[in-house]
Amino acid sequence: MYVKYDGKLAVLGFPCNQFGKQEPGCDIDIKEFAKKRGVTFDLFSKIDVNGDGADPLYKFLKKAKGGFFGDAIKWNFTKFLVDREGNPVERYAPTTAPVDICKDIDKLVA
Repeated sequence: MYVKYDGKLAVLGFPCNQFGKQEPGCDIDIKEFAKKRGVTFDLFSKIDVNGDGADPLYKFLKKAKGGFFGDAIKWNFTKFLVDREGNPVERYAPTTAPVDICKDIDKLVA
């Protein structure tokens, strides 16, 4: 998928340790772990996505695209699709496969 949209799509990853302590390492450890598993998209420093310490980006995304049971991020791998102007277009559940987002991406890059 990342190759399909090369030059038309930026994938940004924000590790978070608020879900079952799945990201306990430091930024270097997390990036090395991801690299060993073939991650090639941009991976940023670990942040909080919920609570008072939530990163401003996630406060913005959650306000624009609330979840099914409220705004809180329920689990890692929640995904947001944002257009070229920075407007959140859609929010996807952690269980949504990236390939299942292609139809929405196609509309934006057409």
